[in-house]
Amino acid sequence: MKLGLINSAWAGTHVGTAEGIRMTKEIGFDTVDIFADPLEIDIKERKRIKDTARDVGLPIVSVACCALGIADFNGPVQKFHVERCKAYLDFVYELEARNLLLVVGEYIWQKEVIKPEEQWTWAVENVRALGEYAAPLGLEVALELEPFHLSIINTAGKMAEFLDAVNHPAVRANLDISHLTLSHTPANEIQRLKGRIAHVHISDCDGKVHGDLPPGRGVVDFKSYLTELKQTGFSGTISIELEYSPEPAKIVDWVTEAYRETNKLMQGLGIRG
Repeated sequence: MKLGLINSAWAGTHVGTAEGIRMTKEIGFDTVDIFADPLEIDIKERKRIKDTARDVGLPIVSVACCALGIADFNGPVQKFHVERCKAYLDFVYELEARNLLLVVGEYIWQKEVIKPEEQWTWAVENVRALGEYAAPLGLEVALELEPFHLSIINTAGKMAEFLDAVNHPAVRANLDISHLTLSHTPANEIQRLKGRIAHVHISDCDGKVHGDLPPGRGVVDFKSYLTELKQTGFSGTISIELEYSPEPAKIVDWVTEAYRETNKLMQGLGIRG
């Protein structure tokens, strides 16, 4: 498995986009994921991202997208988010990356007023459409498991159920180790997604609140989750997610600590390579 970093770690600090990519390579990461909206950045920024990653020899694996309106009850809102996600997939292709990391959002109004079954169906249909768009580009859509009570996909079981409903080979799972802990998903539940995992996020937390801390600063039992991940046969990228450093001026130390501790975990389990 490779060890990557989501470049949102540098957001809100003195480290800019290109410098962040170069620093990611210098620290020792194998890959980088990009958090940038193609509807917000111009062609110069898109080229800067691609050229910098290529020049330092750092493959781009994933582009992260939150499309919280993909299951909205308003048809035009759904349509906008599907088209926006297609623009993201074009961006993934342009960067020669592998997947679109997609967050599909939550049920609204505490599952009242709008039937949750209807929101589920809208999410399934729209994600399937994205899989159909991604496949001819040689890309995948990696759905992120979110730990929140009303998240549409918030457990390994719900992820498996959602993937079954979408039923498209280009739509697979992203597992976030911290999110599994926060949703009280036992490590062995990962086996339910064997052969269907496209990408993995890793960070620590206090077990109660979403945190995205460097491993070792919280309570996550990384060895159990990573051991189960290894047993699924997953051989892709584990990307560190850090948002946000409590001391932005010391962001390099923050990222370096996360790299050091995660590398130690992976090396100890024989999965870094």
